[in-house]
Amino acid sequence: MITLKGTLEIEDFKEIVLNNQQVSIAKETLQRVEESFIFLKEFSENKIIYGVNTGFGPMAQYKIKDKQRVQLQYNLIRSHATGAGKPIDKISVKASLLARLNTLSLGRSGVHPSAIQLMTQLINRDILPVIYEHGGVGASGDLVQLAHVALVLIGEGEVYYKNEIQPTSEVFKAENLEPISVALREGLALMNGTSVMSGIGVMNTIQTRNLLDWMVKTSAAINEIVQAYDDHLSFELNQSKKHKGQRTIAEKMRHHLRDSQLTRKREHHLYNGSQTGDVFDEKVQEYYSLRCVPQILGPVLDTLNGVEKILVEEVNSANDNPIIDLKTRQVYHGGNFHGDYVSLEMDKLKLVVTKMTMLAERQLNYLLNSKLNDILPPFVNMGALGLNFGMQGAQFTATSTTAESQMLSNPMYVHSIPNNNDNQDIVSMGANAALITQKVIENGYQVVAIELLTIVQAIDYLKVQDKVSSQTKAMYDAVRKILPTFSQDEVLYPHIASIKETVLKTPS
Repeated sequence: MITLKGTLEIEDFKEIVLNNQQVSIAKETLQRVEESFIFLKEFSENKIIYGVNTGFGPMAQYKIKDKQRVQLQYNLIRSHATGAGKPIDKISVKASLLARLNTLSLGRSGVHPSAIQLMTQLINRDILPVIYEHGGVGASGDLVQLAHVALVLIGEGEVYYKNEIQPTSEVFKAENLEPISVALREGLALMNGTSVMSGIGVMNTIQTRNLLDWMVKTSAAINEIVQAYDDHLSFELNQSKKHKGQRTIAEKMRHHLRDSQLTRKREHHLYNGSQTGDVFDEKVQEYYSLRCVPQILGPVLDTLNGVEKILVEEVNSANDNPIIDLKTRQVYHGGNFHGDYVSLEMDKLKLVVTKMTMLAERQLNYLLNSKLNDILPPFVNMGALGLNFGMQGAQFTATSTTAESQMLSNPMYVHSIPNNNDNQDIVSMGANAALITQKVIENGYQVVAIELLTIVQAIDYLKVQDKVSSQTKAMYDAVRKILPTFSQDEVLYPHIASIKETVLKTPS
């Protein structure tokens, strides 16, 4: 059981969202939420507070009568539940719901504690709102996506329940759950914020870190296969560059290769004075996709660390409007719901994931092109050349997938379109950015799965199973459990899909 006290870390998202750990709310947290609700209710009696006794957006100049305040909130929820496109996957929804629960638990939004308690029950019972990919522009936060969350909390809309989409009202009845009764500004408070883009964003960082670890391992394995010189990974060379990410990647690759019998020392072959001819049979240096891995994956790691920091800050922030401050006994109007922080970080993340994917595609091409590697048959074809095709067909998929990610890497951060009668005249498109990044990450796993299968085929062709490092051998064994060595042509797509799922779910 994880007790929420207003602070979430990446590990909490892993435990709650991926490992289905239960959530509870600290007593002091609920007390703070209740104090905030009571204060706002009293404070707003003779004042104009946006979203309590005013209309919304460009209609905020219209005062709402006291007897219409509650209906205003229901109207807002129902009118903005306009999502379209595909339903967002359950993991992303759960992460988004957790992010919203956490920010409302800060006691800065004035919601009734019942909203907090019901959201906790939904997470713990794995009853998740059905929300859609299209709708949010990321200015007043994820208004449309979060409207679908609010719709469920008032007992309407649809939910994921027991792996099916079912009407909320029926599920609540079956689970003996009571919808919230809007008491003050629950509609606006539930919808105002960056929780969908942030929840998806946090999960994107988790999946990217896992993908990066696999890329380090596959890159190290390829260096083994071609018996590369190891000085491009040396402590001395990489320490001469100041970037922390580069140094870390090189260290990880050295650790991976520590017990390999295949990588070579330059001093044993090129520094021993035995090379006397004018033309060398072997390459003096490897291609960049093998030799420059620390310099390519280093920026990926540094960027990922920065993105993760910003996302953690966002999910632990009050991203509502207006903001209640119990210390000063005041209500502040502003724009904490604007999603530019998340949008920019998601654009950064998808750029570096695409670069990782490009690196995997180039390494794959190196293994498949016999004229480049000089040690493997074309397409690592272990059958009859001309009659069989090896990994030829799979390369088309890797190339196509990489090209899509390159196109998707265009930024959303600068694609603002004014809307809402120009009240929202510059927007973040944060949810779009997070969802596109999610697709780019999925593409990365697809290409790495194809590369991993090719590496294993190459190891078998070269008969070096007993010479590769222990970490490469573990990868080899994992793939061979899915698909034994093949020389005759196979229908590969189900095996590649299984490898992809294994890589996606298994921390490297």
